Amino acid sequence: MFTPLCALPLPAELFALAVHPASPLVALGFATGHVLLDRLPSSSLYENDRGLIQTLWKTRRHKGSCRCLTFTSNGQYIISAGTDRLVKCADTETGRVVSKIAIPLHDRSGEPDPPTLLSSPTPQHLLLATDSSDLHIYDLRVNTISHKPQQTHNPHVDYVSSITPLPASGSSTSGLPRQTLTTGDTTIAITDLRKGIVKKSEDIGEELLSSALVGNKLVVGSEKGVLRVWEVGEWDDEPERIHIGGIHGEGADILASMPEKLEERLGCSDGGVVAGMGDGGIKIVRLGKGKGKAMGEIRHDEIEPVGGLGFEVGGRMISGGGDVVKVWEQATVDGAQDEDLEGAANGGGGVDSDDQDDEGDKESSDEEEKQRKRKKRKKKGKGGAKSVGNGILGFRGMD
Repeated sequence: MFTPLCALPLPAELFALAVHPASPLVALGFATGHVLLDRLPSSSLYENDRGLIQTLWKTRRHKGSCRCLTFTSNGQYIISAGTDRLVKCADTETGRVVSKIAIPLHDRSGEPDPPTLLSSPTPQHLLLATDSSDLHIYDLRVNTISHKPQQTHNPHVDYVSSITPLPASGSSTSGLPRQTLTTGDTTIAITDLRKGIVKKSEDIGEELLSSALVGNKLVVGSEKGVLRVWEVGEWDDEPERIHIGGIHGEGADILASMPEKLEERLGCSDGGVVAGMGDGGIKIVRLGKGKGKAMGEIRHDEIEPVGGLGFEVGGRMISGGGDVVKVWEQATVDGAQDEDLEGAANGGGGVDSDDQDDEGDKESSDEEEKQRKRKKRKKKGKGGAKSVGNGILGFRGMD
């Protein structure tokens, strides 16, 4: 169903992965605080880039770990948040920081409130979720480090586990999303960027870990490997349920919607998702009332959970977790799997270009790791820096 093109060994444990909305770019954030940007070779037969992955830039972006990454909706900027209590917005092309925001302290304890998720549903808005379940909404047009959030909400009792922008309403003149759905603990909430929390579910009875928008459907994954599917706006209806957790009930830690062309090739006429599981597997899931099911499974890792998952603009799937990132394409007609994964770096590539204040210890402290409450990642401890090159890597068969 999917065949691996390349396995990219990483210099440290992966904490965050983001895929560019319009270019074959993948951003990675690490336990050591480093962030790098890789360019994948073109998926077009008419472009000759020798089938190489190239590191465009790499930098020590945060003191402590980089906990989350996102691109702005137009892809112009990449935003990261770390345990140094800073959110940094950088130019995607150069990696240069253009603005910073200090993450607010916990409003009740006055202690640092580490970030867990970032989302930029419009060019003007940034959503930042924290360990305490705060959801801060920022105006990206203001770029002072002391910039206060426009709004702060607490949509869930515990942490926020996923953020998914909802489609713009039919009456919208801008075509931009104005509402986002979040999951956290055992509930779902909808927050309007202007009005605040407008809807919250009752206790669903199991921890909710992930969400994804598939056409006009909203898919939510749980700790027991159950996918619940709603039509957008029909929140009071009973959702379709698809069980993908297997006999051990592995959690659906992260979801990504399939590109339309891939849905067509796989026969997913009502849409499809891929689900990164807590045991390192990736389930390929077809949606549809009465016919929703897991169509197959591939493995990102035998031990580490899938921590990052998405599709780049060319339709290739990117998975990340532990100390490796893998690039996948739809399998050939005969279904043959390429067992020879290439990961040897050829040197060169990235340019170290961070702002001067990003110095400090090479790894996050043990105490910082204890504060990292985001259960869906199930981290077993931080990975230190490894002796692996970060330059240009080859795709098998594309040289």
